[in-house]
Amino acid sequence: MAVNQRHQFFAAQAVRPMMRDAGGGSIINFGSITWMVGDGDCPAYVTAKAAITGLTRALAREFGPERIRVNCMIPGWVMTERQVRLWLTPEGERQIADRQCLQDRLQPSDIARMALFLAADDSRMCTSQNFIVDGGWV
Repeated sequence: MAVNQRHQFFAAQAVRPMMRDAGGGSIINFGSITWMVGDGDCPAYVTAKAAITGLTRALAREFGPERIRVNCMIPGWVMTERQVRLWLTPEGERQIADRQCLQDRLQPSDIARMALFLAADDSRMCTSQNFIVDGGWV
């Protein structure tokens, strides 16, 4: 919980006064599809990532009157250098082919585009939501 959730709570508390004084803002929490698929080999991680959804909803309700939006991005298996090096095995490739609706590999830029949307005024009426960017895995 200290590694995967705690920092999101305290970061939101830290930026709240400045966002309030600025007339609003956007907080983007990061979750993971891991909790949605219920991976059994990492229960503490799954629990922490599931809790971010609740945290997002609670903060959105609390911060909303101050025009601060709080949303959660939930990425799938992003092809970072580390992911490719450590876990993109032939078995991993098969898993992606079996689970994802879109067969392209999820890139860091795909996550960045969603973050930019949520940070921009284009999403001014989006709050308390989960935005899944996973190529259709879940």
